[in-house]
Amino acid sequence: MSMVKTKRSIVTSYVLLILFTAVVLLPFIWMFLSSFKSQRELFQYPPTLIPNKWMFSNYSKAWNSGTVNFGVMFFNSMKVVIPSVVFTILTSSLASYAFARIRFKGRDVIFMVFLASMMVPAVVLLIPQFLMFTGLRWIDTYLPLIVPKLFGTPFAVFLLRQFFMTISLELEEAAIIDGCKRFRIWWNMFLPLSKPIIATLSVFSFQFSYNDLLNQVIYLNSAEKYTVQLGLASFKGSYSTRYDLLMAASMFAMVPVLVIYAFSQKYIVKGIVMTGIKG
Repeated sequence: MSMVKTKRSIVTSYVLLILFTAVVLLPFIWMFLSSFKSQRELFQYPPTLIPNKWMFSNYSKAWNSGTVNFGVMFFNSMKVVIPSVVFTILTSSLASYAFARIRFKGRDVIFMVFLASMMVPAVVLLIPQFLMFTGLRWIDTYLPLIVPKLFGTPFAVFLLRQFFMTISLELEEAAIIDGCKRFRIWWNMFLPLSKPIIATLSVFSFQFSYNDLLNQVIYLNSAEKYTVQLGLASFKGSYSTRYDLLMAASMFAMVPVLVIYAFSQKYIVKGIVMTGIKG
């Protein structure tokens, strides 16, 4: 009887997983198929899932429809994303190591205050930051999008600190006895052992910087400096929107995130789970 119940529970679990997966994938499937439809077919009633006529030309038009093509916009996005991800990981891991392993006066209080900054809505800081960057003459440059990431983020510090606390204290003490300094312990021991959480944070940081349309709209004005997100926004005009080209361009925009996730997916669940083992 227990075997029957076990099989039923397994079948039920798989059915639920398939249903939830279908619900999540349906918008992406619809977007993919819509990218091959004409503008007229997108709005016809009743709607069709499979295109009546496959418009493969939508992709070439979307790639070259703007002032600059998507190749240039991808390159511009990487100018912002890569430094943001690299420095977020490096500086956040340094701060996390200090909070996790170095005992100093007021450490826990400082950490709690640091985490409290996560509660401040980003929109509250938009005007002060804009005035500051205007005074520095950084408008229409990539600096306002990169420099704030050079000093880490509270979210990254929190996750890395939780992961660092799971690393054996005896291992660190052995390294100290052998004469290792703090910086070498962080670089040669903690970072190599933290590949799961670093991969997880890299994906999160990449996705956040890559999809950050609000700040890119505020600080970038020149068309030759447009990123992918600004390129997608340019398909929406004051009087009309080319949804057929927007669907094709959205497929282009998804590629970097999917590639990053594909290479790091085996680390993501492990990294998130292990951050909660020790508080």
